[in-house]
Amino acid sequence: MISAGPHHDAEAQGTVEPATFRDAMARFPTGVTIVTTHDEDGVPYGFTASSFCSVSLDPPLVLVCLAKSANSYPVFARTGHFAVSILQAHHADVAHRFASKAADKFASGEFVRTDQDRTVLAGAAAAVECLVASRYDVGDHMIMVGRVDTVLLGDKGTPAIYFDRRFGTVATVSRE
Repeated sequence: MISAGPHHDAEAQGTVEPATFRDAMARFPTGVTIVTTHDEDGVPYGFTASSFCSVSLDPPLVLVCLAKSANSYPVFARTGHFAVSILQAHHADVAHRFASKAADKFASGEFVRTDQDRTVLAGAAAAVECLVASRYDVGDHMIMVGRVDTVLLGDKGTPAIYFDRRFGTVATVSRE
């Protein structure tokens, strides 16, 4: 419950501390995705993203956010395409690996190339393949907007959820 007690007012204090902002964002449950592309030599790159959402239905657009400090940032900053795989709960290990600085995130062989020559996670709940529509440098991140040109649907299964800096699941969802 939010009360009138201690709070963090940016205007009164001059700035919001990054740790406090991070704590607030940790209270927002979100889905988990793996965003992938490959460089000019065909080498795949990817990262875990919880900052993913649909932007438009007509045309179909999505956005993802990537930290400029990420190892894969230079490749995503110049690529013309990417794919987003929407994770199931049993993909937590993949999400952890792609959130790390691991050298070869694709070593496990869980990924496949699509007809569009994009890399997606086999067994994902869904994947969208995109052409880059625009990029925006905002703060310490890049927002990448993609025009969806292919949708791949997998089993609905149990979605992966990220909440309070942990991966988990939604126990039940009302389908009324």
